[in-house]
Amino acid sequence: MTITQQIITVGMVILGTALTRFLPFLIFPTGKPTPKYIQYLGKVLPSAVFGLLVIYCLKNVSIFSGAHGIPEFMAILVVILLHVWKRQMLISIAGGTICYMLLVQMVF
Repeated sequence: MTITQQIITVGMVILGTALTRFLPFLIFPTGKPTPKYIQYLGKVLPSAVFGLLVIYCLKNVSIFSGAHGIPEFMAILVVILLHVWKRQMLISIAGGTICYMLLVQMVF
């Protein structure tokens, strides 16, 4: 990339970041009620993203080779148990990730 292309790329990234940060405040001002469909999306999207993450993480797991998917499914069990216990998505994800990494690096 030339220096001009690099400057344009950095400028576009800055513009995109600024737009995604400020646009919601411009579209949905403080004094105006939030539309029902936006409230609905706010309720369903976190679960949808979590489900998408699970599918993405398990797409290449083969139960017929390697560790037979045991570390993955043990980590999923840890995520479920942590989420039922604490009801904190970040703790659940972090705990499952740590469990998986420990299993893969030290056990399997």
